[in-house]
Amino acid sequence: MAASPRSLSSRLLLTGRAGGCMWYLERRAVQAPPRKFMRLFRNASKEWITFQHFRFLKRLYVTQLHSSLNQQVKPKPEAVVSPFLENTSSVEAKAEMEAMRAHSPPGLTLPLKPRGEELVEVACASVVESPIDVGETTKEEKQWTEMKLRMDDLPGALARLSKIKLTALVVSTTAAGFALAPVPFHWPCFLLTSLGTGLASCAANSINQFFEVPFDSNMNRTKNRPLVRGQISPLLAVSFATCCAVPGVALLTWGVNPLTGALGVFNIFLYTCCYTPLKRISIANTWVGAVVGAIPPVMGWTAATGSLDVGALLLGGILYSWQFPHFNALSWGLREDYSRGGYCMMSVTHPGLCRRVALRHCLALIALSAAAPALDVTSWAFPAISLPINLYISYLAFRFYKDADRKSSRKLFFCSLWHLPLLLLLLLTCKRRRAGSPEAEAEAGPAS
Repeated sequence: MAASPRSLSSRLLLTGRAGGCMWYLERRAVQAPPRKFMRLFRNASKEWITFQHFRFLKRLYVTQLHSSLNQQVKPKPEAVVSPFLENTSSVEAKAEMEAMRAHSPPGLTLPLKPRGEELVEVACASVVESPIDVGETTKEEKQWTEMKLRMDDLPGALARLSKIKLTALVVSTTAAGFALAPVPFHWPCFLLTSLGTGLASCAANSINQFFEVPFDSNMNRTKNRPLVRGQISPLLAVSFATCCAVPGVALLTWGVNPLTGALGVFNIFLYTCCYTPLKRISIANTWVGAVVGAIPPVMGWTAATGSLDVGALLLGGILYSWQFPHFNALSWGLREDYSRGGYCMMSVTHPGLCRRVALRHCLALIALSAAAPALDVTSWAFPAISLPINLYISYLAFRFYKDADRKSSRKLFFCSLWHLPLLLLLLLTCKRRRAGSPEAEAEAGPAS
């Protein structure tokens, strides 16, 4: 049945091109079988985009836009109830409500016994402005402010800047080298040597922290250093390092001897200009740092004797080998920190080599202790009495090599803390005096 001309014209006027398409489909549906009609309808739906499709796209766009806007909206801060309201008892709340009822207008009535919900509403209404104040305070706290250092805090900040504990260890090894020298003990020279070495160590440590401020801020171990926290200015740090380096080197050069002063200058240069930049370049920094730690006892020996003897090299070798189990065990527990700070350490890049080197140098301590009497530094009793502590630290280094965990590394590190003082004490006990010295004559007098 064909459509009438009137219905066709009205459909064309109402719907335009879409109505013409529908009329065409109706006519073909009457003339063609159902199978051809379905294929024709699919083709027609592919060729023309209807107005309903446009409306669907519009709704989809609006929905996505609203979802993105809702994600960008900041959550409303919760009301902060003051401690006064939290501690307010129900009796006090009733008294406040009665006072409000007495001062309220005649048309407004308040219940005599307020319920708990009403009390909560009053409490929330009284602290409606507190989130704004808290937000403003937080914003002010987040802003950078200049820290003012009080004079009472300055000595502590400078002590942390100079790494006072490490400086004390350096001075103690220098004193041990001075005392182990086979010459009469001279107190003024000893005090000048200790003071000059301590000032040189403070200068080197201060310059080291000055260079490493951007990297120390990324490590939990060093993030509280005075330069990182801004307690002192970089200018003050450099000035303090200069004020320590100049008199320290002057004391060692003119107060002791030029050889000791030259060793002090070389050690400052090696620590600040070689070891510090190498920490971010190569694992060779560990060996360079071990040389830096081995020089102070050599300085003590040269301060007492004025020459660089075999005994000085032996003491330097003992300190050199001791630093590998000490530092490698320490760095093993700080691998995450060193990696975060960007430092190239054996424990981070070569963990197997880190454990092997610690074990090798623990065994080297046994060999160096056995060589001490052969080099006429100690008596032959020293290798025997130092063997137990050397074997124990070697056993802990072996456990660290096999287990490769934090527990074994901590045991090795804490053992190294008491191993070195005890080993130096045994060296002093078994010290061999030169013939003709007052100590040797005093020992030979009763025997003769």
